[in-house]
Amino acid sequence: MSKAVSPLFKHTDKKSRCFWCASDPLYIAYHDHEWGRPVTDDRTLFEKACLEGFQAGLSWLTILRKRENFRAAFHNFNIPRVARLTPKDVTRLLKDPGIIRHRGKIESTINNARRAIELQKEFGSLANYFWQYEPSSVSRPRTLDLATLRKLSTSPESIALSKDLRKRGWSFVGPTTMYALMQAMGLVNDHLTGCHVRVPLESIRKSFSRPSA
Repeated sequence: MSKAVSPLFKHTDKKSRCFWCASDPLYIAYHDHEWGRPVTDDRTLFEKACLEGFQAGLSWLTILRKRENFRAAFHNFNIPRVARLTPKDVTRLLKDPGIIRHRGKIESTINNARRAIELQKEFGSLANYFWQYEPSSVSRPRTLDLATLRKLSTSPESIALSKDLRKRGWSFVGPTTMYALMQAMGLVNDHLTGCHVRVPLESIRKSFSRPSA
C-alpha cells in the first residue's frame, strides 16, 4: 500500500505549508509571499498570464527558476514593448537557452500582448477585466483539503474566462491555465486549510479594494 501524501509540510521554521512547495526554497518563498495575493498591476498580471502559458506541460518550479530570464527576454513583460516584437525576435528568442524555447508559446506571448492592449482600451486595465471573473465567496469551499483541491483544476469562472479570451484572440489560455492564473493572482485563495498563509490571506482579501471597469 502506498503511503498517503500529507497535504501540509513543516519547514525548519515549523510553519505548516501546502505540500506542493516543499521541494525548493524558491518555491517556498513564492508560496509564502506571492501565490494567491491579490494583484492589480497590469504588467504583473500580463507576466503571470504569459508564464502560466509557458508552464503548460511543465512544472511551475521550472518556470520560477527561469523567471528572471523570461523577464530579460520579454522586456520585463512591458506590454507595448512585447507587442512590438517581430518574427526576427521570435527567431532570436528560440535560440535563448534561458527560457522555454517553444515557438508557439513565444508567438503566443507576442500575440497576447497585442490583445492585452485591446483589453486595456476596452476595460481601462487588465485588472478591471480579470477581476470581474472572481468567483462568489459562497461558491468556494469553506474547508480546502487535499481531495477538494485536486478537483479544482478548473471552475465555471475559469472556463468562462478562457472562452472569452479565446474569442478575443488570445492563445494558451485554456480553462486549466486560467484557473492556475486565478490562483496565482488572488482571484481565489487555494492555500490548504491549516497552511499558515491561508487565514492571513483571507484577511488581506477582505480588505482588498477590487478594481472595476
